[in-house]
Amino acid sequence: MRGLSFDIVIVGAGPAGLAAAASAARSGASIGLLDDNPRIGGQIWRGGIEQVPTLQARRWMARATTDTITALQRARVLAPLSTDTLLVELPDGAVKLHFKRLILATGARERFLPFPGWTLPGVMGAGGLQALVKGGLPIEGQRVVVAGSGPLLLAVASSLTQKGARVQYIAEQTTWTKLAAFGLRLPGYPKQLRQASALGWGLRGVPLHADAWVTGAHGTERLETVTIQSRQGQTEIACDYLACGFGLWPNTELATALGCEILDHAVRVDPWQHTSRQDIYCAGEATGIGGLDLALLEGQIAGFAASGQGEAARACLPERERTQSFTRHLEHTFSLRPELKKLSSADTIICRCEDVTYQEVQRHPGWRSAKLQTRCGMGPCQGRICGAATAFLFGWTQDSVRPPVTVGRVSSLIHTQEDAHSHQPEEDTQ
Repeated sequence: MRGLSFDIVIVGAGPAGLAAAASAARSGASIGLLDDNPRIGGQIWRGGIEQVPTLQARRWMARATTDTITALQRARVLAPLSTDTLLVELPDGAVKLHFKRLILATGARERFLPFPGWTLPGVMGAGGLQALVKGGLPIEGQRVVVAGSGPLLLAVASSLTQKGARVQYIAEQTTWTKLAAFGLRLPGYPKQLRQASALGWGLRGVPLHADAWVTGAHGTERLETVTIQSRQGQTEIACDYLACGFGLWPNTELATALGCEILDHAVRVDPWQHTSRQDIYCAGEATGIGGLDLALLEGQIAGFAASGQGEAARACLPERERTQSFTRHLEHTFSLRPELKKLSSADTIICRCEDVTYQEVQRHPGWRSAKLQTRCGMGPCQGRICGAATAFLFGWTQDSVRPPVTVGRVSSLIHTQEDAHSHQPEEDTQ
């Protein structure tokens, strides 16, 4: 198996990974930038430099395109083979990737909470529906309900409206009191105030309801109506799509497999974005959900710190602290209400991969017991959906990650199975 070697390897080419690569490149270090998508930009800047709509995105992509940065697209990290080697699957075969320092910028995914009917066709993640529409899914004239929690709801609703969707209702589960208190703080954050104002203008005429959440989705072959609980009682709304999301959930699987400490479901880092593992750094949503601006700052700090540019890293710290203060306001404002834990009925599916119901898992004391007895979390997604749901519903944590970290071809694994289990380095062969 062939091998590649870099001074710094960065896993993830979203905003945090791009900022880390651009910052580290200033040192002259050789950098490998990995992402499993066909173009750099991650989930938020999809489509690569030719298609992203903002000048900020194009600038960061351009900065991360230099002679010292090798971008490896459609690259999946399957497993750590040793303390300084990853098994990576590329389109033309697997490679051993050696690094001196590693920066994890693995991002986050949408958090779904189960409710009756959430598995019906037409019920989708808010960001997932937005991505499909950007990829060509026809949405013009379609009736859409957007529900869940967080600023992503407004961004998705605005994007869908621009594409011709008929957004019928935005259901935000947090309270009007929290939203009002958050609004009073916005003048202290001019950039975020401008963003909120632009979203509000783009959604004029679209009804936004706080203290409102989905209690059920209904239909025979696919989604037909949704039931919304609000202060006024229950309302049933006819729709073609339900775009639903309850915030984001950090992608920590690779960090866990590498032995990095996880705290409150996110990778624990110090002020320099250094993890509990020597020579491994982490930046962006994997360290905790903080948004685009914080991801860019953390990426810069990680890139500078990993490449020995301590003063440049230090210069970013005050702005990161300011951005983190805004993030703390967001966390408080959009914290999930306890009523959401009671949405599932006995036969509501919790693990979609293995068709495990709420009744089957609720009798277990923890994740390991439920997994062993019901196969919850043992399907193709390996607990990426039900793990986040059971963390909210029951306070469970996933206590281990086994290689492969993500799906891969058998041909990529068959010659390295012994390596992945023993974590012993091996000489490269051509």
